[in-house]
Amino acid sequence: MKKFFTRLKVFCPYLFLILIPVLNFYLLEWYTHNPFTTMKFYIQVMNILLFEFSALFLFAVTGRVSRALGIQTVCCALYGLANYFVYEFRGAPIQPWDILSVGTAASVADNYEYKLDRTAVIVLICFALLLLLEFFLRSGFRGPIPSLKKRRAKGSAPAPEAFSGKKIWIARLLLAAVTGLLCFGYTKMLHNETFVQTKLRLYDKLFTPTTIQFKNGTVTAFLMELQYISVEKPSGYDADEAAALLASYGPESAEETESTETKKPNIIVIMNEAFSDPAVLGEFSTNEDYMPFVHSLQAGAENTVSGYLNVSVKGGNTANTEFEYLTGNTMAFLPYGSIPYQQYIKEELPSMASWLSSLGYHTVAMHPYRAGGWDRDTVYPLLGFDEMHFEEFFKDSQKVRKYVSDLGDYEKIVRIYEEKEPGEPLFLFNVTMQNHSSYSDWNDYPNFSPDITVEGTDSKLLPAYLSLMKLSDQAIEALVNYFAAQEEETIIVFFGDHQPTDSVVNPVLKLHGKTASELTEQEEALRYKVPFFIWANFDIGEATDVETSANYLASRTLEAAGLSKPGYFSFLSGLSETVPVISANHALLPDGTFTTAEEQQTLLSDYQKLQYYLLFD
Repeated sequence: MKKFFTRLKVFCPYLFLILIPVLNFYLLEWYTHNPFTTMKFYIQVMNILLFEFSALFLFAVTGRVSRALGIQTVCCALYGLANYFVYEFRGAPIQPWDILSVGTAASVADNYEYKLDRTAVIVLICFALLLLLEFFLRSGFRGPIPSLKKRRAKGSAPAPEAFSGKKIWIARLLLAAVTGLLCFGYTKMLHNETFVQTKLRLYDKLFTPTTIQFKNGTVTAFLMELQYISVEKPSGYDADEAAALLASYGPESAEETESTETKKPNIIVIMNEAFSDPAVLGEFSTNEDYMPFVHSLQAGAENTVSGYLNVSVKGGNTANTEFEYLTGNTMAFLPYGSIPYQQYIKEELPSMASWLSSLGYHTVAMHPYRAGGWDRDTVYPLLGFDEMHFEEFFKDSQKVRKYVSDLGDYEKIVRIYEEKEPGEPLFLFNVTMQNHSSYSDWNDYPNFSPDITVEGTDSKLLPAYLSLMKLSDQAIEALVNYFAAQEEETIIVFFGDHQPTDSVVNPVLKLHGKTASELTEQEEALRYKVPFFIWANFDIGEATDVETSANYLASRTLEAAGLSKPGYFSFLSGLSETVPVISANHALLPDGTFTTAEEQQTLLSDYQKLQYYLLFD
């Protein structure tokens, strides 16, 4: 019996080398979902094998079971925790491209409230217990097996740890090579689309990253998405043909043709942080209208085009909405979660700013926060902006909570307008900051107190958010009234970059008996709708209930201003008649058909080729 327990003590750690990777896998998944209900059994086995391979690889590298398991457990615990918070804040898990956004994420990390639900707390406790167990496993790997000492002394078979020097290193190198190749092979297997679809039958819809994670496993989903860090050429793409197609729609700068502009109104574009109307998700009652001015414009105001803008992000990734507006490109053709500002824009790129600059406009970009956020200070000059202003420009501006208020922000717009040369046309693109999350910390600041109440819910986040919308509504009304009194013709374009995180709007869904995880595709699409309007202090054609997307809005702006358009925007104006809405999440056809860009490749083939040509060739 003593001999049995001696052997058990020695070999027990090796049993844990097999068992603990299984536990690490399930605990990692359990942060955000129950893998037993979302993942098929054979997919669970696939993921477990990957965890076993990685544990054996770490064992070969470190030479100790305890160290190998400790490294894997810590990585799973920390990555899972980070993924949990990212999912909570933006409604989608970590993507490979988020690695490029670490700097921006760190700059706004203190804006969020970090809370763990009961399940996450239990998972963390389990990880801590595993680490404690792994610490005590060290004792099983010192010296030869006691029961075999005598056998070794008699010239019998050596103990497992009696092998020394060269043989041990050869064994470790072989084990590292084999398990490393298995991990690499697993990843390459996931990058074979045909094999993934026909043999593995994994879920592969990139535009629904949460579903990919829940169905395929957190690590497997991440590895699947790695292949999309670089964008492949569209089927049938030829650079010369794309250039000829683009040229057929017109020039890309006014220098290429004679300018026939008879008037050049000022164009002020305001992309308002997290501005949205949660009523698109379902009606609810408040003590007062939280955006009466915007609602009045949407009801049919003079010289106003209004409606809803379909964007490609929610809860975050602001830069992608401004990318779609300024360039006319769509995130539908790029990997979900990618950030073009950080990944793809490395040289000059045609945009709304560069076009207007070629028409003689002075182009200004403004954002009352850090210059390095989303690499704006690097990207804006490449898009054609002549002048940039960031947080230093707003040092004397009033704040709401800790952010520059919309009213303070717009005062700077007025200042730039008043200081410019009379008659010099101005294009100003402004990204606000007032409404940035979190919406639970207002008690920490004496300059803001929610005054909107919502019937039927005890949520503190929704009333705070709606109260911020009210302030934004008042600020934009003041700006419109200012320019209504100006002689120079001016257009104001206003839209939100995205809706807030799920935690803010979940009470609205709950009032209608729904949860965020139970929405249909059409209902989920409502989470990507934000109000927009184009207002002018001169006669333009009015329109209401316009349903469009961010990639089309710049061309609509030029139309409202009575300006000529570059060839690419002319192409987009025509395409908008065929596919009125295109985003990373869905598309709409003129008859109201709900679809996706992936399902409309025939209709969108030229668009995809032109976008690839402009971005990458």
